[in-house]
Amino acid sequence: MEKMPKIWRSNEYELLDPHRTSSESSQLRSSSDLDRDFDFDNDTTQKFESRSISPSYPPPRSWSLRVAIQRLTRLRRGRNPRRRRGQCRYWIAWILASIPWILVFLVYFTAIFVPSYTHGPEHYRILERRCKASKEPGRGNPNNEKVMIAASIYDHDGKLLAGQWGSAVVELVNLLGPENVHLSVYENDPSDAAKASLAKLGGQLKCNVSLVSEHLPLEDIPRITIPSGERQIKRIAFLADVRNRALRPLDDTTVQFDKLLFINDVLFDPIEAVQLLFSTNIDANGRTQYGAVCAIDFINAFKYYDYFATRDFEGNGIGLQFFPWFTDAGDAISRKDVMAQKDAVRVRSCWGGMTAFEASWFQKPAVNTPSTQTEAAESFPNLPLSPLRFRYEEDPFWEASECCLIHADLTYLRHGLNTKTDTGIYMNPYVRTAYDPKTFSWLAWTRRPERLYSLIHGIVSKIGGMPSHNPRRLEQPGDKVTEKVWKYDVLNPSTTGVPKGSYYDVKRTAAPGRFCGKRALQVLNEGPRKEEDNWRSIELPLPPP
Repeated sequence: MEKMPKIWRSNEYELLDPHRTSSESSQLRSSSDLDRDFDFDNDTTQKFESRSISPSYPPPRSWSLRVAIQRLTRLRRGRNPRRRRGQCRYWIAWILASIPWILVFLVYFTAIFVPSYTHGPEHYRILERRCKASKEPGRGNPNNEKVMIAASIYDHDGKLLAGQWGSAVVELVNLLGPENVHLSVYENDPSDAAKASLAKLGGQLKCNVSLVSEHLPLEDIPRITIPSGERQIKRIAFLADVRNRALRPLDDTTVQFDKLLFINDVLFDPIEAVQLLFSTNIDANGRTQYGAVCAIDFINAFKYYDYFATRDFEGNGIGLQFFPWFTDAGDAISRKDVMAQKDAVRVRSCWGGMTAFEASWFQKPAVNTPSTQTEAAESFPNLPLSPLRFRYEEDPFWEASECCLIHADLTYLRHGLNTKTDTGIYMNPYVRTAYDPKTFSWLAWTRRPERLYSLIHGIVSKIGGMPSHNPRRLEQPGDKVTEKVWKYDVLNPSTTGVPKGSYYDVKRTAAPGRFCGKRALQVLNEGPRKEEDNWRSIELPLPPP
């Protein structure tokens, strides 16, 4: 084998273990001095012959990587979980702290750039500009339609008639044109202050008026027996009676009205009332096409009030009492119309504190009486269908709002059973009313961001089991049905004590409005009225099987 050249090691070159002490290093140095003439050639050759070339000391790079891996493992086992938990807590806290700011941003963005039910269709704005452009009477009634305005109210201290409600009615009459309007206000058992306010209102009006304030004889209203044995007046029977008294001028007039506007004791914008009458669901000729259209009333800045009278297009009750009001049950037609910002939301019934009707159905039959009205009156001779009037359910433990039943009857008169695509009954969310000035002042602002409520409304309504079940909802007028009806046992005249009864299966013909009801009983508290304490609920004697 060819000899490799000898390699001599310098005195200054030492391979030291970094962990050696200084004394060990000095001993090594002295040993090197003694063997400085050491022949490295033979040693190297022997190593190559015995094994492959490899240093006799650990490579610093490999040692460092091994230590790094060991340290990383220790960190993972010890410090990293705590660090990760700390980071998770940090991000959770950051997200929670950001939520209010995100919500504020969404509210402002929606309210400014995509507000809900704020900018009506162009024909709404045209009518609004026309109403504001002058003071000329009738400027809000371009076709000079005849309008009956009816109201049944209770104004204990006279502040409603003498205040914002009375002022709004005076302005509304001016917008419609006094020669086109007949105002009928009925008030039962008013105070002296209320009588004075009603007389003052009449003096401000130049239209035909029927202002009635009288004692309402309760003995004229039918009564029912409650489980205690007492004879009481159903609350809905009372409300239907006073509303019908406000419509009495229609029985005597020879004027054929185009529209009937019923107003509760709510605050409203007169221009919005005009838009409700003449702008909702117009055709190509600019004329309205509806049987009835309702405003939306609010008990506070967010909460819808008339849920008892409101049913969606499929006859279901509403969900939570805030936007978009209706649930996604069934085909969710009403909810979809609201989300699409339509001015004519298809429903089965509504009220909203102010409702406009096609007036012909409420007047005595003219020569051209629709055949459907005659047929309906013959099919249900006990119902007030010709002319149309408010009514109540006679079953003891079944309640339905008179404001719902009036729409059910109207739909049946107009369409019969053909109500699969449209009922002619609409809700107009552009028109809003309230029961106090503070709430009314907020409605222009609280409506703007309400699109944001739809997700939470849908979730919570579903969790809450809304809409509630109505066993008679799908019954159609004229159907032969079997219903659970509460009946008392027949008592002898000499029998005393609490009457007993139970639910019986009763076969009968379904009348319109079965979707309006629920199992309940509300009776009138007779005597002096105190705000909303004029009625109470009676507990059901037992649940139906």
